[in-house]
Amino acid sequence: MGTDNQTWVSDFILLGLSSDWDAQVSLFVLFLVMYMVTMLGNCLIVLLIRLDNRLHTPMYFFLTNLSLVDVSYATSIVPQLLAHFLAEHKSIPFPSCAAQLFFSLALGGIEFVLLAVMAYDRYVAVCDPLRYSAIMHGALCARLAITSWVSGSINSLVQTAITFQLPMCTNKFIDHISCELLAVVRLACVDTSSNEAAIMVSSIVLLMTPFCLVLLSYIWIISTIVKIQSTEGRKKAFHTCASHLTVVALCYGLAIFTYIQPHSSLSVLQEKLFSLFYAILTPMLNPMIYSLRNKEVKGAWQKLLWKFSGLASKLAT
Repeated sequence: MGTDNQTWVSDFILLGLSSDWDAQVSLFVLFLVMYMVTMLGNCLIVLLIRLDNRLHTPMYFFLTNLSLVDVSYATSIVPQLLAHFLAEHKSIPFPSCAAQLFFSLALGGIEFVLLAVMAYDRYVAVCDPLRYSAIMHGALCARLAITSWVSGSINSLVQTAITFQLPMCTNKFIDHISCELLAVVRLACVDTSSNEAAIMVSSIVLLMTPFCLVLLSYIWIISTIVKIQSTEGRKKAFHTCASHLTVVALCYGLAIFTYIQPHSSLSVLQEKLFSLFYAILTPMLNPMIYSLRNKEVKGAWQKLLWKFSGLASKLAT
């Protein structure tokens, strides 16, 4: 008997986090609030950088890209997750599942490469400050940003195409919060060891390579900072990198736990939670980290609020 009629399914069922209705309503409220904070925070960061001329620098150009990636990544997963919390039948059509996998995987890869690019920017700022403007010129920044977007997208396109060519047979229940790569691969009714090996290689190339570049950049940065004679100079150099280093630790830490370590050591619930934290928590915290730990951003917020308060006073009179 042939398997052609069993190869494709028209839709998938996402099992999500919980089947308890009260828990799902509570989770809906929690994640809706977090998603709204994520959208507001990142959009405000982009607007602030756009409005304040002092923030028209390479660092904030890359931060704008990071905020756009965070908003897009959260949007590729969270709205569908929220809809399923209130739906009795938690199905997702085959094309929608493929699209969700492509965009979430692409945006995750873009973020990893972008963080490495931002680390290089910080390396030049600290280690070669006199030539910073000459090195980090507009054309180079544009090329680096485009490289981030293209590399993540190509990797995702290849992975998505390979994954959805696997015969799923009658398997349609995805034990995850979204159409996550490994969760979809597990549905296949054939040996997927080669696919899992390809995913591991892809993770090493697109995750560990940028991570190693970040580490190398910060080794040079730290070696430069310790050579600075004045305490004030060392403190200023450290604060230049503090926000980016915090975001790097958060993003790469969650991703390495999810994709690099052996999956036999992770329960399905742990995989779901790591994916959930990366989809919601990281995009929500990134603008807060850059706002609270960055003097230039705090100064720009104060300037913008002062302008708005002055405008409000004039309108009131």
